[in-house]
Amino acid sequence: MDQNYTILADLVLLIHGMIVAYIVLGLLLILIGRIWRWQWVSNPWFRVTHLAGIAIVVLQAWLGRLCPLTILEAWLRRQGGDAVHQQSFIQHWLQRIIYYEFPFWVFAIAYTVFALLVVLAWIKYPPDFDRRN
Repeated sequence: MDQNYTILADLVLLIHGMIVAYIVLGLLLILIGRIWRWQWVSNPWFRVTHLAGIAIVVLQAWLGRLCPLTILEAWLRRQGGDAVHQQSFIQHWLQRIIYYEFPFWVFAIAYTVFALLVVLAWIKYPPDFDRRN
């Protein structure tokens, strides 16, 4: 068993979790931020990367493809000889948060509905492309 692969797999899982948090919490921050008049929630970089992130997730789901990070993590775990029962702390908890046991189509619909909410937030609260940073 190669510990380096396990560490890299945990790192990929952590990055994956951070991307999920960015997408999910991003919408919440946009909506709250507009109410509280936080200027940074209109930042074009934030808004474009947020919209692109959920667009990629939806596209993957509708094409029936797994996330490349999921594929990479699984490959690293196999290379490291990890068994299902030998999970690190990070792997155990992030997998419980990120992965659920539902048919793939359920995720496609959930991601699409979430993406529609992001688009509606984009329309109602557009990014400020004219702002000078």
